[in-house]
Amino acid sequence: MTDPSDLEIELAQLNKLNTEKRKSDVTVQTTVVPSAGNRVRRAPADPGPPPDGGLHAWLTVFGASLIAFSTFGIVNSFGAFNDFYRAQYLSNASATLVSMIGAVQVFILYISAGFVGPIFDAYGPKYLIPASGITTSFSLFMLSIVKPHHIYQQFLCQSVLFNIGAAFGYLPAMSIVTHWFAKRTAYALGIVLGTASLGGIIIPIMMNHLIPTIGFGWTVRIIAFVVFVFYAIASVTIRTRRPRKPLPPLLHIIDLRAFQDTRFAVFTAGAWLTIMSVFNPFFQVGAYGIAAHGADPLTPYLLAIMCATSIAGRVLPGHIADRLGRFNTIVVSTAISSILTLSLWYSSTAETNVVVFAALYGFASGPFFSLLPACVAQISPPDRIGARIGMLFATLSFGALAGTPIGGLFIREITVANFQHLILYTGCFGLAGSFVLLLARLQCSRRLLVAV
Repeated sequence: MTDPSDLEIELAQLNKLNTEKRKSDVTVQTTVVPSAGNRVRRAPADPGPPPDGGLHAWLTVFGASLIAFSTFGIVNSFGAFNDFYRAQYLSNASATLVSMIGAVQVFILYISAGFVGPIFDAYGPKYLIPASGITTSFSLFMLSIVKPHHIYQQFLCQSVLFNIGAAFGYLPAMSIVTHWFAKRTAYALGIVLGTASLGGIIIPIMMNHLIPTIGFGWTVRIIAFVVFVFYAIASVTIRTRRPRKPLPPLLHIIDLRAFQDTRFAVFTAGAWLTIMSVFNPFFQVGAYGIAAHGADPLTPYLLAIMCATSIAGRVLPGHIADRLGRFNTIVVSTAISSILTLSLWYSSTAETNVVVFAALYGFASGPFFSLLPACVAQISPPDRIGARIGMLFATLSFGALAGTPIGGLFIREITVANFQHLILYTGCFGLAGSFVLLLARLQCSRRLLVAV
């Protein structure tokens, strides 16, 4: 006869084995979180849907906005650098060559994003943003000591080094917002990219007031210090929601498979046509003001006016796009900005008309910049958003590189007639881009009266 105590021991062993089996069937992903006790925080592989709000979400938007100011805000300010270079530092260089500094800026920033995107998807923003802050600040300090009439120094510091560093901050700043917002993605990104326009207002005004007083070198050093402080704040406020994952093989860093998605491929083509022309008014409106009515008191502020209304054009339509459709909004706004270029800018010679054009164009072109990443996020898998946004910008880099210098070829002399050729080129490419963007929208839905 079996001893009851032996039966109890066997039952206890069976229960222990069943418990261990159930535990082995559960996979838990762990993330090491550096802290005082080097504790391990357990986090699910899928963090769930974005919360669309909350303290951490809005702190992330705040930090991303500071990075947008420090990167694309400086790129948006190139019109002020362009005017200063052509008048003083690089007066011996052609207008086309000087405008190439701005074009190469955008090219380097965008093409670098193609490599940064997959790195961000794998590791998040933790290391990318501090590296970006150090590189961009250093490049601006180097720009502050360049010598006049040595244009290669501007290319190395302002076009190449600054924008390689900026790409490691700018793309993660945009992509991380899509991890926190779903229904309000366009609105949140509009706030971030609206801050880039704010940089396009503040930095030209700083330059116009500080350069005559303390010189170009110290003015750029002050900008570099502001950038360093903003990055330090952003490194603290930006949070990630997704766990780390392995970095893809080197051959798969560039996500060419994204173009197998017809919606993404057609959307990229439309954005490429638009990017060929959309920067021309930002880079040339100040010079056009001088050609049309001389150096009037408002002429130095035309770029600031355009960037000021661009803030509203990036934030308010973003809120509307979340309701009426992001693809719908980007198509309509791109068409309107092109029509304004062909009608109002082409015929504007009086100072008042140029100011009105600058204000309206800034607002109408704003949604194009803020809705690009929102549209890509809408048609992309969540774990590939960074890679696809990077792929989009890498493709657009070639249009940005070619578009502004081609426009500069029309301006052999600073005359209204030469600028009108540039205006026709800008408006026609914009209309072509809006048409192809419409085709991309129809790829998402053939029904016209639905939010897409």
